[in-house]
Amino acid sequence: MRINRLDKGTKENLLEELLKRSPNSYGQYEKSVAEILERVKTEKDKALFEYTAQFDHAEIHAENIQVTEEEIKEAYEEAGEELVRIIRRALAHIRSYHEKQRQFSWFDSKPDGTILGQKVTALHRVGVYVPGGKAAYPSSVLMNIVPAKTAGVDEIIMVTPPGRDGRVNPNTLVAAHEAGADVIYKAGGAQAVGALAYGTESIPKVDKIVGPGNIYVALAKKAVYGHVSIDAIAGPSEIMVIADETANPRYVAADLLSQAEHDELASAILVTTSEALAEAVSEQVDGFLQELSRAEIIRKSLDNYGYILLADTLEDVIDIANEIASEHLEIMTKNPYDIMTRIRNAGAIFMGEYASEPLGDYFAGPNHVLPTNGTAKFFSPLSVDDFIKKSSIIGYSREALSQVHEDIEAFAKAEHLTAHANSIQVRFEQ
Repeated sequence: MRINRLDKGTKENLLEELLKRSPNSYGQYEKSVAEILERVKTEKDKALFEYTAQFDHAEIHAENIQVTEEEIKEAYEEAGEELVRIIRRALAHIRSYHEKQRQFSWFDSKPDGTILGQKVTALHRVGVYVPGGKAAYPSSVLMNIVPAKTAGVDEIIMVTPPGRDGRVNPNTLVAAHEAGADVIYKAGGAQAVGALAYGTESIPKVDKIVGPGNIYVALAKKAVYGHVSIDAIAGPSEIMVIADETANPRYVAADLLSQAEHDELASAILVTTSEALAEAVSEQVDGFLQELSRAEIIRKSLDNYGYILLADTLEDVIDIANEIASEHLEIMTKNPYDIMTRIRNAGAIFMGEYASEPLGDYFAGPNHVLPTNGTAKFFSPLSVDDFIKKSSIIGYSREALSQVHEDIEAFAKAEHLTAHANSIQVRFEQ
């Protein structure tokens, strides 16, 4: 891996390069996505089935688009008892974590008859998009369905592209069934997003769409936002490791590569104050590349977006970490808790040499659907909060309103909204 001294120029160049990975930088695909969405909106099932045949090479129609109980049963047999056992253990951890995020309605009443409060309501119907093919990750199925289920969503619909044989990845089906998906449809790509957003004869319209996908899926979600809610526009994976001279270079290198193997656009960055560690990590990376199965993808990822940055002070390290706002941030320092308290921007923070990033991907419990491309400055991980909405509650007695009505009327008149003022005033006419 390349080793660079962290200075103002390096920082600016790095931030500019990382931003090129954003889905917002791929406008050339937007016209194709818009055409797909418009056809699905107007032609519904007809367009959905034709696009499935065109892109997934599968013959899907109204009679076979929904996954059957028999297909789910077959999926369990193909997945095997060992994977089912692991999925259930992971599910228990994920569910336990998300149950602590639940929010409840509250009401505050006063003797004068004032009642104020907040009513928390789960969304009615949510669509979960799950990629197919090589990107079929049952762990992501759990991470998207569990918080929706925990929030109390009435109906969870999952869409995922079928293979050429018209079947869905068995591991995906097992994870979806274990997590609690209500209905699973064989549909993928921008056309599936359109079906969820607008509704077709086979797939009902949802209130919100969550889940990762390729650039077409990301742009489709962006385009339908407003017709429905979405979780976020997901970009390529990324990891930053903050380490000092106490860190184990082999651990650091292994963790950097755990994200670089996702795809050529993935980013892996080490920031350290130790030149000796930087050189040792670079050597370890070279060694791992001789062993790992996805070495070709990793090399391209590191060539494009892999960096080892040498900083002069720990303050500089923290500054660049907050500026980049990485999806995954590992802290391998003498006192990781101190560093953690000074981090403002990160999707998930892993503390200490045994909190490796894949622990969060699969098993620990916190959600692995995280903000990317610097959006951790204002977005949070997927959570139960994403599947609820809140309504304000206001109740006043005549006595309570009488104490404030003149102020309200004066405020409304100051804004030249006389009908607003009148709405209050008529209640106190003699």
